[in-house]
Amino acid sequence: MRVVFMGSPEFALPSLRALASEHEVVTVYTQPDRPSGRGSHPVPTPAKRVALELGIPVRQPESLRNTAEQSALTALAPDVICVAAYGLILPPEVLHIPRHGCINVHASLLPRHRGAAPVHRAILAGDEMTGVSIMRMEEGLDTGPYALQTAIDLDDLSVDAATTALADAGAVALLEVLRRTEVGTVEWVAQDDSAATYAPKITRGDVAITPDLSVDAALRRVRASTRSASCRVCVAGRTVTIVRASCVRPGPPQGTVAVTGESLVLGLSDGGISIDEIRPDGRGCMDGACFARGARFESGAAWGPCA
Repeated sequence: MRVVFMGSPEFALPSLRALASEHEVVTVYTQPDRPSGRGSHPVPTPAKRVALELGIPVRQPESLRNTAEQSALTALAPDVICVAAYGLILPPEVLHIPRHGCINVHASLLPRHRGAAPVHRAILAGDEMTGVSIMRMEEGLDTGPYALQTAIDLDDLSVDAATTALADAGAVALLEVLRRTEVGTVEWVAQDDSAATYAPKITRGDVAITPDLSVDAALRRVRASTRSASCRVCVAGRTVTIVRASCVRPGPPQGTVAVTGESLVLGLSDGGISIDEIRPDGRGCMDGACFARGARFESGAAWGPCA
């Protein structure tokens, strides 16, 4: 089939590569290059880099709402538009362009966790599993019917690890749905709107930890944190970012720190968490125990949320 692909971050790459291996990807739509890094130079999205490697033309409109961009897309005559974390809203005029519609790789088991941050929200909610849904796009927010769902166990996966696993699973599922579409056997299942939950964008407040939390709740917030919404705490007056942590029971008194030769432990309401990997402000990631020894924290020092 003639496919237009729309995607931007790393999550989109397995789907893009899979489509290019079995279909004619005529164009990749992705977010415009954005300034990044110390020099604030424009940086292409991961999807753009891979598209150029594959020799696929790239378009980077700021919006799909103008008629000129819609006309350009119509001229490509796609059989289907496949979307994986594109980052722009597809207006009704675009949804109706391809004869097989617009198909989205959504990183949740719909109707649970509709919205921008389904993987983060699944972790924060304590879900035992999550997955990907291959859905047909409508005007509503992730409300369209799905043709295939693939589940994975979340276990203790971080949001980055879970997203990688879901991206790979989504690519396989997307190809299967396109095969069924080609032979006319695809079946679309309507979502149960009464069971829907929503997954708004994650903020630092969503992943902040405080001494009154349980160990399980704190660890979920660490696992759901990213560079853009990081889990930051103030330990004895120093601000640090917790990158990776594990359970310790019993822990030190709530709101205090225990320092041993092997770990830096924060006391919570029902135990403690060992900071296994930490990122001090202005520095790279490092072992939590090494940081504690270098910072010369003392057991019994206070910790709490950042101001």
